Amino acid sequence: MKVIILTPIRILGEALHASLSRRPEFCPCTTVPNLPALQEALNDAQPDLVLIDVTQGIDLDEVRAIAAERPGVALMALGLCEQRQEVIRCGRAGFVGYVAREATVDALCKAMLDVATGTLHCSPEISGGLLRALFRTQHDSQGSLTETALTRREGEVLQLIGRGLTNKEIARELHLSTATIKHHVHGVLGKLQVAKRVQAMRRIRETPWIVPSALSSHTHE
Repeated sequence: MKVIILTPIRILGEALHASLSRRPEFCPCTTVPNLPALQEALNDAQPDLVLIDVTQGIDLDEVRAIAAERPGVALMALGLCEQRQEVIRCGRAGFVGYVAREATVDALCKAMLDVATGTLHCSPEISGGLLRALFRTQHDSQGSLTETALTRREGEVLQLIGRGLTNKEIARELHLSTATIKHHVHGVLGKLQVAKRVQAMRRIRETPWIVPSALSSHTHE
C-alpha cells in the first residue's frame, strides 16, 4: 500500500515513515507538512492512502475538496479525538477512516489495512451516533429541497461540481457556454442555500440522494 503522511510535526512524520518502511505491506511515498504540499505530492505520486495528522487542526473544507477531486485515494485521520461529533465532522469532510490519539503503531497499521478493505471499526457509541446523524441529515435535506427542487440541468451541474470540475470544465462536459454554466451554478448555490462551491461539494458528498430526485423531477433547464 502506497502511503503519503501529512503532519506539521517533522519528528512524527519521520518516525511514522521509518516505522511503515519496516513493514512489507506498506510503502510510504513521502511526508508533507501541510495541505498545499499534499496537493503537489498527489500530482507526483499515486498513493492508495493519505494519513493526515488532525491533532494540530486542519482545514476540513480543503480536505473535502481533495476527497472530491481524488475519490480513488483513501483519506485517514491520524490522532482524532474519538468523540461522536468529531468522527461525524471528519466523515463529512471525506475521511474514510481514523485512528484515535491513544492508538499504538500496531493499531494504526491495522486501521490502515481496514481502510484498504473498506472496513471501519469504531465503538458502539460512535456507530450509533453515525446512524443517527445520517438519519437527521437525510431528513433535513429532503425537507430543504421540497419547495425549491433543482431542475434536471441544475442536478447535472451539481453532480459535476461534486466531482471538483470548474465552470469551464462543466461547460465542456455538458456542451454549454461558460456563461450558461455560471447561471446554473448561481441557481444551484441559491437553492442549496450555500455561498461557496466547496459548500455545494460538501452537500452532494453528504447527501448524494438529492441529485437523483432532482433529475427525475424536471426535464427542463
